[in-house]
Amino acid sequence: MDKTAFFTMTSGLYVVSAAAGDRKAGCVVNTAVQVTSSPARISVAVNKENFTAGVIADAGAFAVTVIDQTADMIYIGNFGFRTSANFDKFERYEERQTALGAPYVPEHATALFSCRLVETLDVGTHLLFIGEVEDAQKLSDEVPLTYDYYHKVLKGKTPPKASSYVE
Repeated sequence: MDKTAFFTMTSGLYVVSAAAGDRKAGCVVNTAVQVTSSPARISVAVNKENFTAGVIADAGAFAVTVIDQTADMIYIGNFGFRTSANFDKFERYEERQTALGAPYVPEHATALFSCRLVETLDVGTHLLFIGEVEDAQKLSDEVPLTYDYYHKVLKGKTPPKASSYVE
């Protein structure tokens, strides 16, 4: 099987974040999608081994920010190639919170979705979190960053915990 065929599936890049107790976490995913319009729901897939997955489960809420094309590899690396278990990913950026308590960074983001967790599905290596959108905001008019742009223009790599990782 040629797993690089999955790279042709159009998707964006997103930061998914949550806070529970004294833990806050965020990670970059390319698997976020609107699944219904009424009620408005979004699904995100997060690797089970990611610290963020546990924080989302405990928090019962999460935020999704749509990364825009102004993002550089420092920003993407900050949220995508480190673990929130021992690194504060929000420290170097202006951090805000959704009404549901999820942290987010407005810099390099074109939109924000604040979601209440309504269902979790185990889909193998990842957990699929389904969230009901409690609030949505357009943060800028910048063009959303696609996974294709990330690979071809920014020359970004796919980390091993990503749903689209190919050895």
